[in-house]
Amino acid sequence: QVQLVESGGGLVQPGKSLRLSCTASGTIGNIYAMGWYRQAPGKQRELVATITTGRPTNYADAVKGRFTISRNNAKNTVDLQMNSLKPEDTAVYYCYLSLGYSGPYFDYWGQGTQVTVSS
Repeated sequence: QVQLVESGGGLVQPGKSLRLSCTASGTIGNIYAMGWYRQAPGKQRELVATITTGRPTNYADAVKGRFTISRNNAKNTVDLQMNSLKPEDTAVYYCYLSLGYSGPYFDYWGQGTQVTVSS
């Protein structure tokens, strides 16, 4: 069984920063990808940033230059540093993990952490 636990969400003013962290535990095999998605009220879940083995780090256009993702393979963690936050960044942020070598891949999700950007 694989579990993802997120932390670091909260209420922050526009222009400020937050750091999200996610730790994977359980039977962790080969990590193919880890990252973050988000879902705002009334909208579909969307990619924020992912780190995939053997590929460039991927960021959504809306967060490029403001968010930085980092992964620690030894600790099975992935962090998201969010700077210059905007009200439109308000959403539930979900940690994502994909396990496997060359397929099939098995995907897991955290329970989500709320990020609210408001003055």
